[in-house]
Amino acid sequence: MIIRHVDDGLVCCDPIWEKAYQRFETREQEINKFIARLRRLGADELDRDVRILELFCGRGGGLTALRRLQFRHVEGLDLSESLLGQCDDTATLHLADCRRLPFDDGRFDIAIVQGGLHHLEDLNEDLDACLSEANRILQSNGLFWMVEPWMTPFLKWAHRITDHPFVRRIYPRGDALATMTEREASTYYHWLEEPDHILNSLSRYFDVQSRSIAWGKIEFSGRPRRETDA
Repeated sequence: MIIRHVDDGLVCCDPIWEKAYQRFETREQEINKFIARLRRLGADELDRDVRILELFCGRGGGLTALRRLQFRHVEGLDLSESLLGQCDDTATLHLADCRRLPFDDGRFDIAIVQGGLHHLEDLNEDLDACLSEANRILQSNGLFWMVEPWMTPFLKWAHRITDHPFVRRIYPRGDALATMTEREASTYYHWLEEPDHILNSLSRYFDVQSRSIAWGKIEFSGRPRRETDA
């Protein structure tokens, strides 16, 4: 079930990017990747009745991963109706803007982002709005989990290889990655160029529980900061 929270005029997506995203890996590969990430972030230690919201949930691979880890209360949110329409999980889905979440304060115990924040158009206002909203809808002892691209030597190498025309011809997954990068270049590279700003924004809204940077990704876990914490 998809619950709409936006006007048609606000729903935006790039069909070329979405097709490349679907070519990059199979659904099963994506689910297994998400399961491994969630376990690294501490999923195995949590009560299975916690309330979880995944932002930028796309076609629902992360939601299925959570279900396979036996979590019982899972919801997803994205701004692409076409991707939400491909989700075959039983989770409640919300067609909504992550900068204006349609939920009451403290509704969730965990909020998750796996590769969505680097799509934001304005890294100042939009990132601040997203993190502020994630903070707001979490319980005071909740958790915010984030996995996003990060500039590392491995990521530089990966882009250099997959951008090569010959590699793109013989390696479909590399071509899919290069296509996604091209379509989101303005936001993607801006994100990669602003690590200090991103870390400062995270620390404004969340107390760090864990942070790992490796293989072109940052994996972050934090608890919401309240005004009384400042």
